[in-house]
Amino acid sequence: MKLRQLALAVTVAAAGLSSALVSTVATAQSKEQFFPVLVYRTGAFAPNGVPFANGYVDYLKLVNARGGINGVKVSFEECETGYATDRGVECYERLKGKNGGATVFQPLSTGITFALTEKAPGDKIPLITAGYGRSESADGGVFKWNFPLAGTYWVAGDVIIQDIAKKVGGADKLKGKHIALVYHDSPFGKEVIPILQERSAMHGFKLSLLPVTSPGIEQKSTWLQIRRDRPDYVINWGWGVMNSTLLKEAQATGYPREQIYGVWWAGAEPDVKDVGMGAKGYNAITMQHGAEKDSAVVKEVLEKIHAKGQGTGPKDEVGEVLYMRGLFSAMFGIEGVRQAQEKYGKGKVMTGEQARWGYENLNLTQPKLDALGFKGVLRPISTSCVDHMGANWARIHTWSGSKWEFSSDWYQADEQIIKPMVKAAADKYAAEKKLNRRTPADCQS
Repeated sequence: MKLRQLALAVTVAAAGLSSALVSTVATAQSKEQFFPVLVYRTGAFAPNGVPFANGYVDYLKLVNARGGINGVKVSFEECETGYATDRGVECYERLKGKNGGATVFQPLSTGITFALTEKAPGDKIPLITAGYGRSESADGGVFKWNFPLAGTYWVAGDVIIQDIAKKVGGADKLKGKHIALVYHDSPFGKEVIPILQERSAMHGFKLSLLPVTSPGIEQKSTWLQIRRDRPDYVINWGWGVMNSTLLKEAQATGYPREQIYGVWWAGAEPDVKDVGMGAKGYNAITMQHGAEKDSAVVKEVLEKIHAKGQGTGPKDEVGEVLYMRGLFSAMFGIEGVRQAQEKYGKGKVMTGEQARWGYENLNLTQPKLDALGFKGVLRPISTSCVDHMGANWARIHTWSGSKWEFSSDWYQADEQIIKPMVKAAADKYAAEKKLNRRTPADCQS
């Protein structure tokens, strides 16, 4: 009898200890800000997806090395999408409720963004789509949960046309010119078409639309058409292997690389390194930054993360174009939480809904950016209820044959053209989805 009582007592004590351990783990987890990380380290787009993911994760590690977000440490978990929309949605569903709930998702895919735009409002989880996604989601009056911070494809397309206009001697000289868009046949590739059509109608240049089937390895027929028609300029809206393939085809066709412009996802080291001098003169728009190996934030990552053997990827890629894109995308995610803490409590874990408020009230002034290590890399970004993009600055850089070099001054997208387009497209989306524009009271919430 005594043995039975002793066994029962041990069982109860063990259960109590187990419960205490679970409680301790749960408490520890609840004190961390959880960031799901959607990546594609495998598949046709991995050469471009990997450096972005490495930069993103390195910045999260850097935040913890700095002491967290006002003391709140960051946790994260990667999920492989392979750049496939269905797998991206699966990752979202798997991670959205983990570790106390997701702070924000950054899909790194326009197709996945389109799918998650339908889900995020119900789950109260914001989406940051820095430099991709739906261009009309800059309108926070309709897209409460989407944040295309620092630029959309309409911004990119507009600035490319501005730089071409400058090269030919002014916008009035565009009349009669021929510009061909070679684009990835997907939501990503098609997203730029409306702004190019708008500019074509304004300036009187001919616009040819040449889709390329994913992943973009087969472009022979496209370049036969370019060889026949000889457009004055080619715009490359590619991603992954499509970009290096395009440059090799241009070289084989004898089309001048100086007359080719790439989107900011087609202007990084993986796009040109296999082509080398054959890509010399190729231009690409940048999301403000280029390769930034001398920046303060890169030096800090090398010192605090890589020097301690904690780097996510190879040391040599730190500061390259797509690595920087991942780095500052993670910074946006972190700084929105920091901003939310100003309202909901410093040193506290923010919910997705609270973080959304932070992204909508982001105020990254130049002194703040400089203090974070982004001096000379980024310009100020300030969002509001009606403006979920926050900045529309861009530059052009050009491949020298061995490195990317800035070849233009700063541009701003023409808001007189883009704002009416954004509002019209957002209103159309709202009508299709039976949504009402947000009220002033909602903007304060």
